[in-house]
Amino acid sequence: MNLDELKFDEKGLIPAIVVDDETGKVLTLAYMNRESLAISMEKKLTCFWSRSRQELWLKGETSGNYQHIGSITAGCDGDALEVRGE
Repeated sequence: MNLDELKFDEKGLIPAIVVDDETGKVLTLAYMNRESLAISMEKKLTCFWSRSRQELWLKGETSGNYQHIGSITAGCDGDALEVRGE
C-alpha cells in the first residue's frame, strides 16, 4: 500500500474499520494517522490515533485484547482502510 495515495483528512486522519477475518464481524472503527498506520504495518498489531487523548493507542496495550492484523487494504477512493485480522 502506498501511503502517499491515501486521503487523510485535514487533521491527518483516516478511518480504519477492523473486521474479524473469520466471521466478517466489525470489531472496531477508529482512526489512524501516518505514524499509527506505519506502526500497525510494522508490528502487525492495530495502532490508532486517539482523538480524545491526542496520542497513539496500541489496541490491547492495557486490556491485553490485541488485534492481530492479517491485511490492510484501502477502499477504492483511498479515503478509508479495512483492517482484517483477529
